[in-house]
Amino acid sequence: MSVKFVILGYLSWRPLTGYDLKKIIAASEILPWSANNNQIYRALVQLHEEGWVDKTIENQEGAPDRHIYTATAAGVEGLKEWARSAPRIPFTRKDFLHQLMWADCLEVEEIDRLLEDYLDEARNQLFLLQVQADRAPDSPARTQREKFLWEMIYKNWIAQYE
Repeated sequence: MSVKFVILGYLSWRPLTGYDLKKIIAASEILPWSANNNQIYRALVQLHEEGWVDKTIENQEGAPDRHIYTATAAGVEGLKEWARSAPRIPFTRKDFLHQLMWADCLEVEEIDRLLEDYLDEARNQLFLLQVQADRAPDSPARTQREKFLWEMIYKNWIAQYE
C-alpha cells in the first residue's frame, strides 16, 4: 500500500493539512502503519509536483502558515486508476507466531502467560476496533456505497481479531 494513495484518498474527501493527515492516520486502527511526518510531507510534495493536489496557504496571526491540500481532478483520476489496479494479496506478519515457534524453551507456566498476554492484547485491539467502527471517525460517507465499503473494512479487521 502506498502512503501516497491513502493521503490522496483523504484529500479527495476533504481539504486537509499535513498535520490533519498525521492525526487521522495515527488514530486509525484499520491502517496497518502509522505514517511519520517525513512520509506524509514527502508524499504531499510529490503529489503537488505531479499536479494531483493543490496547496493553498492560510496565513495565521502569531502562528505558522497552514498549508491546506486538496485533490485535483487529475489526482482523483490517479486515485481511481490505483483503485482499479489488481489487488495484492495481504501480507500479514504475525510476529507472535515466530515467537511461539521457539517457545518450547519456556516453562509451561511461561507459555501459558505468553498466550494469555497475547489474548489480552488481541481483546484490547478488538475493543479499540469496535469502538472506532461504532464512531466511524474520519471516514467519508458521501454515498451509501462508500459508507458500506468503510463498514465492511472495519468488519474485516474485527473478524481477524475475533
